[in-house]
Amino acid sequence: MRVTDRLPLRALLVLTTLLLLLAFGTPAHAAPTGFRVENGRLLEASGNDFVMRGVNHAHTWYTDRISSLAHIKARGANTVRVVLSSGDRWTANDTADVADVVAQCKRNRLICVLEVHDTTGYGEQSGAVTLSRAADYWIGVRSALTGQEDHVIVNIGNEPHGNTGYANWTADTKAAIRKLRDAGFDHTLMVDAPNWGQDWAFTMRDNAASVFAADPDANTVFSIHMYGVFDTAAEISDYLGRFVAARLPLVVGEFGHDHSDGDPDEDTILAATRQLGIGYLGWSWSGNGGGVEYLDMVANFDPDRLTGWGERLFDGADGIAATSEEAAIYSSGPGGDTTAPTTPGTPAVSSVTSSSATLSWTASTDANGVTGYDVVRIDGGGETVVTTTAGTSATLTGLSPATSYAFAVYARDAAGNRSQRSAPVTVTTPSGGSQGACEIRYRVTNEWPGGFQGEVTVRNTGSSAIDGWMLNWAFSGAQRITNMWGGTPAQTGSEVSVASAPYTAAIPAAGSVTLGFTATTTDRDPSPSAFTLNGSACSVA
Repeated sequence: MRVTDRLPLRALLVLTTLLLLLAFGTPAHAAPTGFRVENGRLLEASGNDFVMRGVNHAHTWYTDRISSLAHIKARGANTVRVVLSSGDRWTANDTADVADVVAQCKRNRLICVLEVHDTTGYGEQSGAVTLSRAADYWIGVRSALTGQEDHVIVNIGNEPHGNTGYANWTADTKAAIRKLRDAGFDHTLMVDAPNWGQDWAFTMRDNAASVFAADPDANTVFSIHMYGVFDTAAEISDYLGRFVAARLPLVVGEFGHDHSDGDPDEDTILAATRQLGIGYLGWSWSGNGGGVEYLDMVANFDPDRLTGWGERLFDGADGIAATSEEAAIYSSGPGGDTTAPTTPGTPAVSSVTSSSATLSWTASTDANGVTGYDVVRIDGGGETVVTTTAGTSATLTGLSPATSYAFAVYARDAAGNRSQRSAPVTVTTPSGGSQGACEIRYRVTNEWPGGFQGEVTVRNTGSSAIDGWMLNWAFSGAQRITNMWGGTPAQTGSEVSVASAPYTAAIPAAGSVTLGFTATTTDRDPSPSAFTLNGSACSVA
């Protein structure tokens, strides 16, 4: 029987109009080049149904802990959600750093969900920025993401509204999606709920369909964060079930076993997501402070020191080890990529100081693309990876004065194939000379559990002006800088280097500039004992 045989004329006209709209009125969009949403499910380009099983990693505050991605993968995760900063509240993760994170995700066969954290609690949290500003950040680092649609999902902004002004979430989210699509982003986009991600007012739940329809690529996934609001099985099952019934894609982008706002029911979250085929990303690998240290899955980034929360999430019922399946894009079965990249060129050395040096090399080639490079230090018959990068240069810091080093480079591709090692190069650092014409005053100005605020004053004790500077020191404890004003920091382990900001670069004779920063610590915060400025040792006041 034809459908129209039993339809009155008016209904027939309505149906005809609807069919015409479906055929001609839906905005045209390019076929997804990587991940895509279809019938409420997240699919890989191959058509494989992909269910996220992973954790969050606080990269923007712990850029020296990039090896955590390998440890997360070793625990069975198929996805990692990586915290980035637009530079509005914390030190910006620039294009090179984003490219390196993507390369590390691919090297470790992880799907990379990248998020901007500076939007957290907008409208209620001081300093938080809009989703529009977050979209501008993504556009600024687009070159690191183009072509990575098979491996990267862009989570526009973390918890983009607090409990004030959250009714604007729908319009703000639609506008941010449109801005990214207009800028040429073909990636699957992820959008967080308001109310600090927990959507207790159901703004995202009740407006998700219209937000999804506003994406011209029909390629948006919704993310709910489950903490104290979701403390009963009924609340969890109802929220997840409504998205499944509406055929709208959903993941639990953050959750924990405990929280300051209540006791989430993690057992139901894990069981219900398994039953419904919904992805989840636990918070977080390590480095939590401010009273929520209990959310660390491993102690002090040590992969061999699982906490109770880590044991539950990774090895417990419905946990990652039991339910995670690697993305099909990384399949190493028959026909997989087994050809290594060509050998990188011999590194060239430049900008050598008593504590740093820059290496650059000729790029490798690979049929499916080089995803990153490992720079290694050669010591006798052994070698140690000192840094990784997606580009063809790297600045090495934390070197000792008057010391010779041998370095070389490997290339890697997306399948994990590693090239032959490049020819080595020797770097000999100078002694640093005699005492420099500088004086440093370092002090802690405020402390709280798990963190502190510090101040560094750099005084020019010489007779001529300083125009541009690099300040280096080493912490003696477990301090990690999270934000700085007056300079741009980089930290590898305990070694810190700070490049001058444009407004602090010039220090006149007998003049000074002052830097401020916040940091986390899991131990104590003793003052550093030695500083160098442009490679020369400074006196300490």
